Amino acid sequence: MWTMADFGTTLRAAMEANGPLCVGIDPHPGLLAAWGLEDNAESVLRFSLRVIEAMDGVAAIVKPQVALYERFGSAGFAALEQTLAAARAQGLLTLADAKRGDIGSTMAAYASAWLDDSSPLAADAVTLSPYLGYESLRPAIDLAARTGRGVFILGLTSNPEGPSVQHVGGAASVAKTVIDAVARENAGAGDLGHVGLVIGATVGDAPAKLGIDLAATKAPLLTPGLGAQGATARDLADSFAGSFGQVLATSSRDILQAGPDRPTLRARAEAVRAELIAAG
Repeated sequence: MWTMADFGTTLRAAMEANGPLCVGIDPHPGLLAAWGLEDNAESVLRFSLRVIEAMDGVAAIVKPQVALYERFGSAGFAALEQTLAAARAQGLLTLADAKRGDIGSTMAAYASAWLDDSSPLAADAVTLSPYLGYESLRPAIDLAARTGRGVFILGLTSNPEGPSVQHVGGAASVAKTVIDAVARENAGAGDLGHVGLVIGATVGDAPAKLGIDLAATKAPLLTPGLGAQGATARDLADSFAGSFGQVLATSSRDILQAGPDRPTLRARAEAVRAELIAAG
């Protein structure tokens, strides 16, 4: 199992050992049906454990989409807890895709839920939304540092509505303000810091247009959009030319639709990983 001393160091070791691939665990109703499973919490757990078994030694990290567990209430959260525990037992890093963001004691509670050693929901990292202000996330950023975990903060997303918020401000855009704050947070890191960024794989030249230097952030760059959303490994290498070594390429549906057969699921992930390595 990976040590928890420093998330950036731990993640880099996983990327070097297994490749720069993050596999999303997204038990959508359609995927459950395609796998011959019912749409319930028990099936979500079976789906999740199959993905974890298949990704051993192939992915640097796995990313359960919290909303797809949460919809089943307490049974869904129990499935998520067991998913995180199974990944931990297998030595796989986990990223809870929860996109939490709030203020004060509420943010501190979210931080405790996802990043505290004593929480059954604790993952190696969690996604956060900064749109109540970057410093509103301080409880999670600091707790992650103390526990050897990480956070991934939304920076530039590829959804059509994203630019209406993130690009506002011109040379002092919302996105640049957030990303500059992450760079300051990681300034003391030797390689990767513990504060990552979510940068959509299909944002194209948006960073350049907004005057954003992603390489300077020392942030692990989670780049959703590989595969089903249209981005290729070559696209990532071109778009993140100066920071490709920081990229943690995320693929979900493109890999998951190869299931439920474990060897086929693993083979698809291996193919995606090979494309990423070749592109680098």
